[in-house]
Amino acid sequence: MASTFAKVVGRPTWQQTMLRIKDPKKSIPFYTDLMGMTVIDTLDFPQFNFKLWFLTTLPGTSLGGSRDPTPPEGEKYNLTPGTKEAHDYMWSIEGTVLELTWNYGTEKDPSQKYYPGNGDKDGFGHVAFNTDDVYAAATKLEKAGVIFKKKPDEGRMKGLAFAYDPDGYWVEIVKRNEPNKIPNYFNFSQTMMRIKDPSKSIPFYEALGMTVVRQKNYGDFSNFFLASNVDAGVDFSSLSDDEAKKRCSMMFGPVLELTHNHGTEDDKNFKHFNGNEEGRQGFGHIGFLVDDVYAACDSIREMGYGFKKEPDGGSMKGLAFAYDPDGYAIEIIKRGGIEFGDKKVET
Repeated sequence: MASTFAKVVGRPTWQQTMLRIKDPKKSIPFYTDLMGMTVIDTLDFPQFNFKLWFLTTLPGTSLGGSRDPTPPEGEKYNLTPGTKEAHDYMWSIEGTVLELTWNYGTEKDPSQKYYPGNGDKDGFGHVAFNTDDVYAAATKLEKAGVIFKKKPDEGRMKGLAFAYDPDGYWVEIVKRNEPNKIPNYFNFSQTMMRIKDPSKSIPFYEALGMTVVRQKNYGDFSNFFLASNVDAGVDFSSLSDDEAKKRCSMMFGPVLELTHNHGTEDDKNFKHFNGNEEGRQGFGHIGFLVDDVYAACDSIREMGYGFKKEPDGGSMKGLAFAYDPDGYAIEIIKRGGIEFGDKKVET
């Protein structure tokens, strides 16, 4: 599907997926201790009563005999989250992080619950992690107390699983094509969002520098998998589905999975919920790093979907939130970061 928009200037790369969490004492250990992620940075805003954690899968160096998700020796992260040094690292990475947003006090409110998606007309679907052996991984997670929506042998699609994280978000567990190639037990591998019309959404994300690395028509729905920083020497549009599937499963960084239920594009009244509506808040946004926020937003503005926040809007200058064709919030952040006004950690 050829892009119909000019490329956004400033080398945009997909840098984050944001989810709201109720209790960091439950959610952070789930993603670090069980899913093998590392907290690489935090932003704390006591003046606004919220804190952000940024987690990613760091490359491992050793397979280890037990294939345990504990980070291998030698791969310890040496920066202190919340410091300027960690900020500099986090806002310059070429990979993608999971941003977990905690509003102070939600963990003390028994009635408070975030909305995990996957109801009628919901847009956000899930995050996912790849692993060598889905069955062994599911057994390990179940022994650790994780509850499953779908175990590997349940349902029509055998060999993949869906676990629940502490807030009820779906976490898909997907098998890698080749074992023993990626040393990490798990690697963060996808964010799934539903789209109304691929003829609009795919060009939008291609303009943001992403490449369709695989697409698959299942009859009544289609999946499009997009990634930043792909191998420029590979013509993904020429690959067979088997070849594209194998490549996707062996990518270390995540893909953005856009799911299109056929026919929604013909219904002028159809609209997905974007995760920020009252009573449906859970998923928040995805974000892209760019060299120049103002220049990038000039390019994005030409696509005609509007802005939730212009670069100079609000109290935090120099970052923006654009809308994609489905109304999802797309954060546009300066590569290298800005002065966020957070309470920094002293070292």
